[in-house]
Amino acid sequence: MKFDLAMTDELLATTRAVRKRLDLDRKVPREVIMECLQLAVQAPTGSNSQGWRWVVVDDAKKKQALADLYRKGGETYLKTAGAQAAEAGNKQTQRVYDSAMYLIDILHKVPLHVIPCLEGRPPAGTPPAMLAGYFGSIFPAIWSFQLALRSRGLGSVLTTLHLIHEKEAAQVLGIPDNVVQVALLPVAYTKGTDFKRAERPPVAGITHWNTW
Repeated sequence: MKFDLAMTDELLATTRAVRKRLDLDRKVPREVIMECLQLAVQAPTGSNSQGWRWVVVDDAKKKQALADLYRKGGETYLKTAGAQAAEAGNKQTQRVYDSAMYLIDILHKVPLHVIPCLEGRPPAGTPPAMLAGYFGSIFPAIWSFQLALRSRGLGSVLTTLHLIHEKEAAQVLGIPDNVVQVALLPVAYTKGTDFKRAERPPVAGITHWNTW
């Protein structure tokens, strides 16, 4: 199979963290999410564990409860970090924090919350190598899910601040103790699809061959 490299590269380079351009009014069909998840689970997993689980939330009361936990977990941090970025004159980072603060206010209105999870909670003191394999078994699937969303005119952003109150979120959603929430992705159609590449440093300056 010969891929269209221009289209593939554009998909990879313009799948952005979307907050302010999420369409809060357009319904997201369940079949579209299931289609994207079907692609997501084609991603590789450590030891072929396939321990991924997905919780999709469209219930208004549960979304509000998750949004409240997100605010409780992240509002002070985001305000402080945003102020520090502004003081340092880092405009790009400041825009990110401003956008994150916006998300706090509208999270409960986003059509869907998708929470990727992993079955099997690592015990305390798990070695870093095993933790790397554990979380490495879900993040490729999350990224594949986000790419699949982008290709269908939807957007998302990977957030983790609600995890400060993971146990409370688990109670809201009925998630068992042996299942670990990894993130929360607000999902919606986007207002327009003309996303651009982000400003990034040249990779030649951050890449080392054979030695540091």
